[in-house]
Amino acid sequence: MVDLQRLRAFRMVVQTGSISAAAKSLGYTNSAVSQQVTALQRETGLVLLEKRGRGVVPTASGLAIATGAGRVLEHFRDFEMLTEDLRAGRSGTVQILCFSSANRAWMPSVVATLNDEFSDLRVEVDLVELAARRATDADIEIYIAESTSTRRDPSASDGDTDGYLVEDLLTERYVAVVPSTHPLADRASVSIAELEREPWIDNDHAHGPCREIVLSACTAAGYQPHFRAAAPDYATAFDYVAAGVGVTVVPRLGAFLLPHSVVPIPVSETQVRRRIMLRSKRSMHAHPAVHRAVELIRTAAAAEEQFSIS
Repeated sequence: MVDLQRLRAFRMVVQTGSISAAAKSLGYTNSAVSQQVTALQRETGLVLLEKRGRGVVPTASGLAIATGAGRVLEHFRDFEMLTEDLRAGRSGTVQILCFSSANRAWMPSVVATLNDEFSDLRVEVDLVELAARRATDADIEIYIAESTSTRRDPSASDGDTDGYLVEDLLTERYVAVVPSTHPLADRASVSIAELEREPWIDNDHAHGPCREIVLSACTAAGYQPHFRAAAPDYATAFDYVAAGVGVTVVPRLGAFLLPHSVVPIPVSETQVRRRIMLRSKRSMHAHPAVHRAVELIRTAAAAEEQFSIS
């Protein structure tokens, strides 16, 4: 059996680029790290490092072992956290990563139910928009398939990828949000082309994939929207619409708790859709709170599906 300490030492050598840097990071001596790597090579029967100049670089086998070691160590960390929680009589901690509109529309109900059913559970919800700036490995993640902010393959379909169970959750349509007095307000649907002459309100400060879906549709319709104002988020954009500044286009899930003086109108183009994905850690799949959280998120998506078309 491969020793975890040896995997940890070798992975740190690959991450830092040298034995001395790895030793400093781990609080070991250079000799101790070298011994760990030598022992790992003996255990695996592989050459993992080769000398280059005054340093070392991983071989192709070494890179593969370092990648696999990362998954093993992450799963072991989850196991350690679970056992610590169980020894302390707690249900543990569930970490959920999602985008802002899913957080606003779904997470209050999901978290409230989890807290009711697991009295000692701690639920940590983080936003993709913020977590993209730091390393984050959530137990559950809700994300946009077109997004490039996540570190795993964002276009993955149902299945297992890099230790995660992945599934399609929802294909969601967009809506145009307009003042209730607007000439289009009583329409059953509106096309992107019909909004060409309207003043627009930009609603995505990060210029993420959801905004790009809209801009691509505008380009296909032969124009670029005239943005009269830029709001930092959907809720503020809705306030601007209510004040008569212009119209804004958002995913339907984002049109949540709208001001009374505005209305959402479904966008008719079939290409103006976003694909919402769900993934959960395979290593945490048996955790009862994680399993329940996934069920609750699926239920929330199913309720939303009546407003969306594929």
